[in-house]
Amino acid sequence: MDLVFDNAGFLLRGAYYTLLITLLSMFFGLLIGLAVALMRLRGPWPLRALARGYVSVIRGTPALVQIVIVYYGLVDYGITLGPITAAVIALSINVGAFLSETFRGAIQAVPKGQLEAAYASGMTTWQAMRRIILPQAARIALPPMGNTFVGMLKETSLVSVITVTELLRSAQLLIAQYYVNMPFYIGIAVMYWVMSTAFTTLLHAMERRLARAY
Repeated sequence: MDLVFDNAGFLLRGAYYTLLITLLSMFFGLLIGLAVALMRLRGPWPLRALARGYVSVIRGTPALVQIVIVYYGLVDYGITLGPITAAVIALSINVGAFLSETFRGAIQAVPKGQLEAAYASGMTTWQAMRRIILPQAARIALPPMGNTFVGMLKETSLVSVITVTELLRSAQLLIAQYYVNMPFYIGIAVMYWVMSTAFTTLLHAMERRLARAY
């Protein structure tokens, strides 16, 4: 394991890119997921059909295929993206489809009487969604969102195929240099575990805080 400690700085830089891609993808994925969920629940039928098609296609195809389509496939149409940009776009689109189903289920889990009470107080549909429904739905959606977040953290390893020097790619470069496999693979496994555990702990703390608030 001495090689791992000697190259800890290089691996930590890979972990930085892993976290950066994860956070950016989750942020944009949250926006996409919420928009798609609202389209399916409240949008006109063309938007509902478009949202259903998007969810079906993204959930029905591998994330790795989506990544290579964004990075390599778009080049055929004159669209050239940097590796990190392509990684964030592809993963945001991917996680957005899964989060949209989480949000949709959470919104539908809020008792209908809440919406009726909001209408009775003079709120419009969007005011009721923003002030009454979505805050309650967020509390319901938080646990599955946490699982998606941790899954996204591990899924960033897929972007090594488009030369993003995230954690796995960093280990592969060191393996090619030193011709030693197991220490580096064990080292990055520990690093992934530490990051996943930290996020899980943070999310549990947020769940407890929301539970006390309600």
